[in-house]
Amino acid sequence: MASDSNDSSHEPLEIGGSVWFQAGNNTLGGASRIALLAAIGETGSITSAAKAVGMSYKGAWDAVDAMNNLAGEPLVVRLTGGKGGGGTTLTPRALKLIDTFRAVEREHRRFLERAGAAIEGFATDWDLIGRIGVKTSARNQLYGTVSRITRGSINDEVSLTLPGGHTIVAVLTHESTEALGLAEGAAAFALIKASWVVLLVTGESGAPLKLSARNQLRGTVQSVKRGAVNAEVSLALEGGAVITAVITNQSADALAVAEGASAVAVFKASSVILGVKD
Repeated sequence: MASDSNDSSHEPLEIGGSVWFQAGNNTLGGASRIALLAAIGETGSITSAAKAVGMSYKGAWDAVDAMNNLAGEPLVVRLTGGKGGGGTTLTPRALKLIDTFRAVEREHRRFLERAGAAIEGFATDWDLIGRIGVKTSARNQLYGTVSRITRGSINDEVSLTLPGGHTIVAVLTHESTEALGLAEGAAAFALIKASWVVLLVTGESGAPLKLSARNQLRGTVQSVKRGAVNAEVSLALEGGAVITAVITNQSADALAVAEGASAVAVFKASSVILGVKD
């Protein structure tokens, strides 16, 4: 992901498309070939028509030959002799083809306009589709916005603010910061393995714990799933994000974790992997 100025997710979502005629598996022509036919009809000259549509003389004749062959009948004919020394003209079939194409193209434009109106506001959903399509072995995938980058002599400290206001801090190299195109305001996601998350149960004061681990996310126990040895505990954070920790059943009993209880998920900044949508 490049800087904000190059991030396509900040551009309005639009629908585009083009029309072309097809004969079997072969393309008879699209807008450029139809434009060439129309220019031939207007100028009476392959040379002039090619210049008008920005095509080489050879390319124009190749296109004409292809259209004549695929149509099964002449669309463009060369006249010889006469006062003007001959010229090039269109057959009635070619004129009908131009009219038909223009009619189809008008309907196609109307369709695109209607479709464009239908997807108004869909850009956010499209971005979400891209995010939820990420596949990774890390259980915790938290999406947010880069709120701060503190540069050190070797590594950078990047703060990612989640939708609910929680902030995750990650430590990564200068090269990684540059390669990911991280900058304040950029969208990114944090990956944290559930086994890297330590779970603590404290009072309700909400005061930060005195720990060397930089990340401390307070939430409410949403679920406790016990296995033969370990328990999977999920905390719901303010704003809707969920972070999961894997602890032993013995630890779950000692902490008395249960649905609805308050707890804190703790993990080191070095345990956070940052990623961006390409």
